[in-house]
Amino acid sequence: MFYVYYLISTVNKDLYIGSTNNIKNRFIKHNKGKVGSTKAYKPWKMLGYESFSTRSEAMRRERFLKTHQQKDLLRERFNLAS
Repeated sequence: MFYVYYLISTVNKDLYIGSTNNIKNRFIKHNKGKVGSTKAYKPWKMLGYESFSTRSEAMRRERFLKTHQQKDLLRERFNLAS
């Protein structure tokens, strides 16, 4: 399985969207500062995730969700101030 996941920084409320085949391990890496793009804003809270059977499906969904409009819709879905 492959996953697209959404995280929020408890420091600055930044929303991060990523994909992985091992969601537990990836979440741990984010919170240990092992991911360059997120280490400055840890700790992170998992908001949710979606499952996919192929890596290409997950990557397609991740790219789609990273568009500005879709990030705004995720913020609305989770009641997050922008």
